[in-house]
Amino acid sequence: MIRTSGITKSYGELKVLKGIDIEIRDREVVSIVGASGAGKTTLLQIIGTLDRPDSGMVFYNGTDTNRLKGKALAAFRNTNIGFVFQFHHLLPEFTAIENVCIPAYIAGKSRESAEKRAGDLLSFLGLSERFHHKPSELSGGEQQRVAVARALINQPKVILADEPSGNLDSKNKEELHKLFFALRDEFKQTFVVVTHDRDLAAMADIQLSMNDGRFV
Repeated sequence: MIRTSGITKSYGELKVLKGIDIEIRDREVVSIVGASGAGKTTLLQIIGTLDRPDSGMVFYNGTDTNRLKGKALAAFRNTNIGFVFQFHHLLPEFTAIENVCIPAYIAGKSRESAEKRAGDLLSFLGLSERFHHKPSELSGGEQQRVAVARALINQPKVILADEPSGNLDSKNKEELHKLFFALRDEFKQTFVVVTHDRDLAAMADIQLSMNDGRFV
């Protein structure tokens, strides 16, 4: 479903990625672990089309993302890729359901269809009583589940998660880890998770370890 070939990336004299080949199949939960500075987040950003490699290619079901530019690339990203970050990046002035709907509005969905799917997702995630609460009125675990719902709103091919449980307490961390697998089973969702959490990494279908810009 996702395939990278020969991905390299440098920042000045620093070589961050040194030829990354990876293949991710549908409905897999893949974890990527490694020390800070190993290149994990850089790789995730390139897979997510947020950054460009210096060389190499990223394919989604045969589509070469290097050939997409500007608005076409942004549209591709919005409909094919969902993102979950350590710090939830919810807009503080909007309610939970409004935050979830934003990617759907960007994709041109009607308000009715966006709110229907957002409501279904929030209910599935145990937030049926929190639709109209703003982020400041939600716990850290609830905010992260809103961020997960937002990532799922456009039914993307893959969810890319960068240290998604890094800002959560142990109880919410465990719940989030279980949630990823429930979502995989319920929505046939693919996940690629960069994490320092060995428990989450060990739960994945495939665990990959990076060191010094390469898989080991």
